[in-house]
Amino acid sequence: MAQTLLIVDDSVVSRMMIKSKVGKLQPDWVVLEAINGSQAVEMVRERAPDYITMDINMPGISGFDAVEQIRAFNTTARIAMLTANIQDSSRARAAELQVTFVQKPVTETAVRQAIEYFLS
Repeated sequence: MAQTLLIVDDSVVSRMMIKSKVGKLQPDWVVLEAINGSQAVEMVRERAPDYITMDINMPGISGFDAVEQIRAFNTTARIAMLTANIQDSSRARAAELQVTFVQKPVTETAVRQAIEYFLS
């Protein structure tokens, strides 16, 4: 059964870049997209993806708030905060939520880092 990745980012360019790089590195994965945290929570309820890349700063609820809501009903999805919000407080919050932190920009190295975490 194919692994499923949910990309959560309000930037269409970031979603396209992540999807493209994941497609090259993991061509068998099914890739879903959400444009904000609220949509991500609903998609996780419906589709239970294996992996999630999550931006932090998005309209509506933040990526951190979305992770908290997702963890209330799904503890198995591996989540990588893929963000340009690189403050120590964001890294600490990611650690509290037991998700990994990957710094943007969306490069092949950053996407590889997220994938390595997912598959570890």
